[in-house]
Amino acid sequence: MNIGYEAKRVFHNTTGLGNYSRDLVSILSSFYPKNKYYLYNPKPGKKQLYKPTSPVEEKLPITPKDRFLNNLWRRRNIVKDLKKDNIEIFHGLSGEIPLGLNKTNIKSVVTIHDLIFLRYPEFYSFFDKKIYKRKFTHAAKTADAVIAVSQQTKDDIVDFLKIAPEKIEVIYQGCQKEYKTLYPAEAIDKVIEKYKLPQDYLLNVGTIESRKNIFAAVKAIKDIDTHLIIVGSLTSYAEKIKEYIEKEGMEKKVTFLNGLSTYELAALYQGAKIFIYPSLFEGFGIPIIEALYSKTPVITTNYGCFPEAGGPDSVYVDPNNISEISDNISSLLKDEDQRKKIAEKSFAYVQKFSDENIASNMIALYGKLVK
Repeated sequence: MNIGYEAKRVFHNTTGLGNYSRDLVSILSSFYPKNKYYLYNPKPGKKQLYKPTSPVEEKLPITPKDRFLNNLWRRRNIVKDLKKDNIEIFHGLSGEIPLGLNKTNIKSVVTIHDLIFLRYPEFYSFFDKKIYKRKFTHAAKTADAVIAVSQQTKDDIVDFLKIAPEKIEVIYQGCQKEYKTLYPAEAIDKVIEKYKLPQDYLLNVGTIESRKNIFAAVKAIKDIDTHLIIVGSLTSYAEKIKEYIEKEGMEKKVTFLNGLSTYELAALYQGAKIFIYPSLFEGFGIPIIEALYSKTPVITTNYGCFPEAGGPDSVYVDPNNISEISDNISSLLKDEDQRKKIAEKSFAYVQKFSDENIASNMIALYGKLVK
């Protein structure tokens, strides 16, 4: 098959959507190298986030006009290049497919990661909500198949966008190979020493914004003898947390980090006593998967996609109940045997998100569309 991808985030996004896009193309080309994979990139990246090798090829706008109006190319004019390249399937990796694609013989797939902007509109600007809804609705209605990254997202696509459930297939996300690699204790210690961290710590990973709700965990550890490391981009929400930390004299109990390499972050996952993730809502929750692969027990939210990602042995809490979060942190910190038991069982569970499973499910869907 000749498979094309909307690849803006492959080459320009360093976080969630970029990681999903790069990982998917990498595992597909590894497990199914007889296909050809074309990455349609609107403009050259400033940094080399991904280097295509056969059977993967980067495709940039050809004409001076398309290079100058690269957003228009991405949204509409790309279709002529897809036809020229004999693309059989085009996959929009982040909720978008180009206008006019449904008028060609090219089959289309779109991945929708979440509809948080509809479920929690208070977290988004008026214009962002309008733009996202228009793009996602067009993609979901005109694509031949829709991929949801969780059952929760599938339910939301049905409820909010009124798409028939039989058109939507749940194909889970995985995580990068660094999180599946076991690191020796001395390697983990070097990262801990580099950032002047304590040996015993809790870990949280993700953009530090109100929806992620890490403030709840900070409040929960106020009277617990532990240390919380928060890894993610700082926002105004982070400033509120820092004000609370200063007010409560918790400066030695919380560390904010940003800009770590993937290897360093993977090492911190494996060194953590507990991964704490009290987010209010996610499309899936990749950091949970990263923690499970790291054999680190997880405390997370008791509704939505979180049990889907965390499996039957993670610890689930009401994200708005500070005392419940605190009690579960204390309980797990005191019980090393329980932490090990949770870690081992959760590691067995997370194998369902293996690269091989994701690749085979995706190729099976592509095959159904072009048969």
